Amino acid sequence: MKEVLLKIQGWFLALTEPLGGWGLLLIALVDSSFLSLPEVNDILIITRSIQSPDQMLFFCSMTTIGSVLGCMMLYLVGRRGGEVLARKKLAPHQLEKIGGWYRRYGILAVIVPSILPPPTPFKIFVLSASVFKVSPAKFLVAITLGRGFRYFLQGYLAVRYGQQALFYMRHHYPTIAWAILALLVSGGIILVLIRRSRRAQIS
Repeated sequence: MKEVLLKIQGWFLALTEPLGGWGLLLIALVDSSFLSLPEVNDILIITRSIQSPDQMLFFCSMTTIGSVLGCMMLYLVGRRGGEVLARKKLAPHQLEKIGGWYRRYGILAVIVPSILPPPTPFKIFVLSASVFKVSPAKFLVAITLGRGFRYFLQGYLAVRYGQQALFYMRHHYPTIAWAILALLVSGGIILVLIRRSRRAQIS
């Protein structure tokens, strides 16, 4: 299995070499729209950032832009037939559960899965965002925040830890991501409570 992953990694590295950051953008766009290339974006960012630390911000930016564009494409397709696609992928109770998350947590229901690594079923949440009428502007903000956080964190780890970043990402990234997400959720809950308290005082 490891040899297969190394071959896939080498193939994508060779494919994107002539295009530089634009190659990362294209791969991210394809992965986030209609094909799934698990961990390819992560591996490319880490490898390229190790090879050229001074271009890390550029690589992360291009990957984030590509992923956001791909997600927006899938989101727009979903607005025309997202419910049909979602119902094919999910059981009714699963779709209703996701709908409850959107109603309760808003764009956090997009941000959280956009940060988490595979096997999180991220594209289901993209389609669900269109099904549950998340506005394009809010969806764009959520995807940009989530994907940007994920890829820039990986670029930072690559520059700081070198080849160990791949191991670090696979074994510690989920823990870091969940910890930061817990802080975000806590902050969001606090803001909601503060707003409700102010409204109650005004009324």
